[in-house]
Amino acid sequence: MNILYPAIFKYDKLDQRYTVHFPDLPEAMTEGETLEEALFNAYEVLTLTLEGRMDEDMDIPKPSHLKDAKMIAPSARTQAALLMRFAKGEHTTAEIARALNTSWPAVARLEDPHHWPNLRQLERAAAAIGQRLVISLEPMMERK
Repeated sequence: MNILYPAIFKYDKLDQRYTVHFPDLPEAMTEGETLEEALFNAYEVLTLTLEGRMDEDMDIPKPSHLKDAKMIAPSARTQAALLMRFAKGEHTTAEIARALNTSWPAVARLEDPHHWPNLRQLERAAAAIGQRLVISLEPMMERK
């Protein structure tokens, strides 16, 4: 599963600015004078919105797929927390902790977007819930 949320970019010729909104997260909106600036701001607002929702224990929808949207990923730390949250399914934190022979708080930190898990922790946690960790590098900005 990839954590890529669709973003709608619109260019306003009158204001000479791009506006960006995320259909899955109505409160996530931003803008930029250039497409590069709007893309960077979209990454930032997406990360902050998802972190805020996790901090407030609010619902976080899985990303939808829209044909004409740019797909934006939040920070790697936020992606890791969401992947654990989405992938664990019916498994409880206590079950995963027992499978990893660790504490409940150690597993709970894997779903904390302010915690930097290491790859070994993520790989072991993924295996405990029947998943496989896959790492990818993606371009930060689109090439012209």
